[in-house]
Parts: sequence; C-alpha cells; structure tokens
Amino acid sequence: MLNDPRSHGLWELTAPAAPSTPPLQGDVTADVVAIGAGYTGLSAALHLAEAGQRAVVLEATEIGFGGAGRNVGLVNPGLWMMPDDVEAALPGDYGVRVLKQLGDGPRYVFDLIEKYGIQCEAVPTGTLHCAVGEAGLKELAERHRQWQTRGAPVRLLDAAETAAKLGTTAYPGALLDLRAGTIQPLAYARGLASAALGAGAAIHTGSAVTGIEAVGDRWRVTTAQGSVTARWVIPAGDAFATGPFAATRTEQVRLPYFNFATVPLSDNLRRAILPERQGVWDTKEILSSYRMDAAGRLVFGSVGALRNAGQAVHKAWSRRALAKLYPALADIAFEAEWYGWIGMTDDAVPRFHKFAPGVVGFNGYNGRGISPGTTFGRVLADLILGRIEEADLPLPLTDPKDASWRPVKEAYYEVGAQVAHLVEARF
Repeated sequence: MLNDPRSHGLWELTAPAAPSTPPLQGDVTADVVAIGAGYTGLSAALHLAEAGQRAVVLEATEIGFGGAGRNVGLVNPGLWMMPDDVEAALPGDYGVRVLKQLGDGPRYVFDLIEKYGIQCEAVPTGTLHCAVGEAGLKELAERHRQWQTRGAPVRLLDAAETAAKLGTTAYPGALLDLRAGTIQPLAYARGLASAALGAGAAIHTGSAVTGIEAVGDRWRVTTAQGSVTARWVIPAGDAFATGPFAATRTEQVRLPYFNFATVPLSDNLRRAILPERQGVWDTKEILSSYRMDAAGRLVFGSVGALRNAGQAVHKAWSRRALAKLYPALADIAFEAEWYGWIGMTDDAVPRFHKFAPGVVGFNGYNGRGISPGTTFGRVLADLILGRIEEADLPLPLTDPKDASWRPVKEAYYEVGAQVAHLVEARF
C-alpha cells in the first residue's frame, strides 16, 4: 500500500481485491460513524447496518491499512497475559467477563467467515504456543492449568507430540489451543468490508478525519472533502490513530514486528512442516512466530522493524533461525517481507473509553487484534443499539492516559531487537 512493499507484503499480494470505497465527498448524515477501517470499525459497521442503522466508516488510507492488514494472522483467544493475571488486573468481575468474551472470540470470527463466505484462507485447527527450555515448559504448564480450570479446550503436548505437529524437534513441549486458528488477515478485513457494504453501510477510504465538533446532540466529523453528522462516533484507529483521537495511539507503546514469507514449499516439505497448519509462536521474550499460508509459503517473523539497519539484521537472523528449526529450508528464498506495529498498553489490558457522550471505543489489543477487534466491534454495536448498557461491557470505563516513557520504550524495543538478532542463532 502507498507503493510500499514492506507495509503489507504477502497479504497484499494474495488477498482478493478490496471493494470500491471512494473518498467521502460532501456532507452526509448517519446514525453512527466509525473512524478506521480495521476489524473494530468494520465489525461495528456490519452489525449496525444489519440492525437497520445508517453506518459510515471513514478511513484515512485503505481498508486494513493498520494492524488489520499487517499481522501474522493468528486468531488466538484471550490475551497475552495468563488468565489469573487478567482477572487480577481488572476490578470486580470484569476479568471474568473479558476472558469469556475473548475466549469465545475465535469461534465468532470463524462463524462470521462462514456466514459471509469470506475468502481468507481460514484454518481453525488451533495454535501452538511452543516452550523454549525448562522455563518455557513451566510457563506453558501454568497456562494449561489456568485455562483448564476455565473449561478451555487446551492440551499440553510433550516433546514427541510437539515434534509431530511442527516437523521439528526444536521445542520440548507446546500448548495446543483448539479454539484458535489462522487466517489471511488483510483478506479478512476486506471481506468484513464487503459484508458491511452488502448490509448497507458506507465506507470511504482516502478520508482522513481532520476534526470533530458537537452540533446539538450530534457530532460533525470532518474530512478534507466532506463531513458526516451522526449521533454516535466510534474511534477505531487504535495504534495507528491520528487526528482528533490520537490519544488511542499515545496510550500505547508501539512494538515493531516483521514477517518474511518463503516461496511455496514442495509437497514433501508441506507434508512434513506443520502438516495440520496450526499457527506457532514461542515463549521467548523476543518471540518468534510462524505459520503456513494456503499456497504453502512459510511465514516467519519476530520483533523488529525492517528499516534502516534493521532490514539486513532481521533478514539475516530469520535465515539462521529458520535453518535451525528446519535445515531443509536453509537455502529457501523469501518471496515477501513486511512489518507493522503492535500497540501495547502499560498493563497489557485493552481499554474502553467514552471520550464524550456518544463517542465510545475499544483499543489496546496488545497483539491480539483479530478476535478482540471483531468481537468488540459487535459489543459496540450492541451498546449503540441499546441491547446492553455500559455496566454490561466486558471492560470498565477508563480515561485515556499516555503510556509511560513511550518514546524511550519504542526506541529501546526497535534497537534492542536489532542487537538481539545480530547475535542470536549464530551458533
């Protein structure tokens, strides 16, 4: 996008074409305007339009331009945090609520994909969280215990079972979560957009929001060439937000994350590596992740930005690390490379904000955007439609607050990942 092959990489090369969504021209009225055509804004618009509401989505660039079109494509339940920590971090029973909401989230995503016939390479065969060393095994054993007490369909695999799932003996164990799976993330975003348009919503790309003002009991949201006046506004830019709702960006520390995609593997390699096509990530602090796409490309990534010195450092590290996992891939060519940003809140918990009466949104998905974005979009629709009250939401109301030491942390993560990858996997 924007003539940058490192923004969306493989996903832009293989996703179905986006629907036609011209820039906003002139002044229109609506019931709800969502700002940002990622999972949250598109899901909210879809559900609102299906309920008969006039929903408009304004997007500064293109559908899925932010995290929705750049992520690895793992559809995971819950949050990065262990379930007990989520409950401890939130007041009252909000922890129980959000774990229920997000635990059921992947199933809801896959149901939407089936309902609307979204062509996004959906594979609901689970994900594998792989242990690195004894510390990793202990962590996964505890995650397994905590999820099992909540009735989740998770299995702790031993070394042999893990090797059978992965095609490598690099890990001594793994946690298989059968609620999860993988998708082509940009294709999913474009599919949600098509479904929303089919339900009667309007989507305008190339329409950056420049301002918002109260007009009686409504809000007038302006762009360079028009405006939308609506009773409700959903800021849904998350970690890519700019303009009037940049606070949803500044309350998060952005962690860079890159991916490389190999050329399609041979049939023999595809039968040996991830034969059931689960998505994978590990327990290292600077984690690695990988999964297979529909054409048999292995998508391999980690923390870091593919810019300046980072491009060469992370590419060389990826080749070394991939060869250690799978020696047969030592000389495999990379077909695409790209990177984006994961928005991390100070406590790794998402946020619900009410910026003003009628201006509400969720943000801060901490690397779990697909399921939370989709399901929180539905929750916002239910709130606007009066099906639920604020007291019924899965997260408490909080005020936006800038992340502590944000510029310092962001620079540290980018440089630190380069330093780590410069030396890792050399021996």
